[in-house]
Amino acid sequence: MKYRFLGKSGLQVSALSFGAWVTFHEQLDEGRAHECMSAAIEAGVNFFDNAEVYAGGHAELLMGKAIQRAGWKRSDLVVSTKIFWGGGGPNDRGLSYKHIIEGTRAALERLQMDYVDLIFCHRPDIDTPMEETVRAMNQVISDGMAFYWGTSEWSAEQIRDAYGVARRERLIPPTMEQPEYNMFNRDRVEKEYAPLYRDIGLGTTTWSPLASGLLTGKYNDGIPDDSRLALKSYKWLRERLQNEGWGERIEKVGKLAPIAADLGCTMAQLALAWCLKNPNVSTVITGASKPEQVVENMESLDLAEKMTTEVMERIERVLDNAPQPEPNWRQF
Repeated sequence: MKYRFLGKSGLQVSALSFGAWVTFHEQLDEGRAHECMSAAIEAGVNFFDNAEVYAGGHAELLMGKAIQRAGWKRSDLVVSTKIFWGGGGPNDRGLSYKHIIEGTRAALERLQMDYVDLIFCHRPDIDTPMEETVRAMNQVISDGMAFYWGTSEWSAEQIRDAYGVARRERLIPPTMEQPEYNMFNRDRVEKEYAPLYRDIGLGTTTWSPLASGLLTGKYNDGIPDDSRLALKSYKWLRERLQNEGWGERIEKVGKLAPIAADLGCTMAQLALAWCLKNPNVSTVITGASKPEQVVENMESLDLAEKMTTEVMERIERVLDNAPQPEPNWRQF
């Protein structure tokens, strides 16, 4: 495993990490969650991502139980959660001071932990003043409930605003952002955030590297019954993807397949290795419902070393969607 600094911080996270979205509770029970996390640990993964909204809190419960069951040393792990959607009450969602503090405490109870290493504002909250949110996150860290705070799916302008408020009020600024990033969704990570990497040292913990499974090729001939998109609870995701150029993207996946074949890898490994090549990606969050999938995903780290400039250019010709300026691919 390779480890990368989380932005300008001194914290190192595994280049590939493991997330609980979708699979925990929806597709995994406690035993399988433990098996998948164990496979990740054996591969050198140290970062495990979660959120209060995942499976209505059950994902945190499962992860906490798996960690307790295995008895892993807490200081060897980097665990995160995200706060925004905590329930149906009027103060159970958003980024108010009240919900951030109470939501964090509830998440820690489910995880059976005294603290998380990273805590994210899961979405921007236009109804809460930025200063209130920044002060609440600062308090979370001051109280020892988390070490670093960041954002998820915030605009560059919103992140810069939060950073400015923190500096003005002598509070702790955000360290990292958790955006979607894959071959089909590139603009935010490669273009919009570009000044932030330089100006504030922003770290990134990117999610959906396989574009919700599209980049694995398993949807080329339709939606399998045992896939994520077949789940009733993820009808919204299926409809969103089908409205975002499904046919064109499936066609591109077909054109990428020969490149993967030439490299002797799966489409999933190609997609993960492609994300790893971006020097502004601190870690790529992976997911899996079986231990063998975890092992397969981890092999993409070695594949990244084989991704030469020529290979990247060949992929680029298929994708034909690079934002300007061109990305500075990581050189191994």
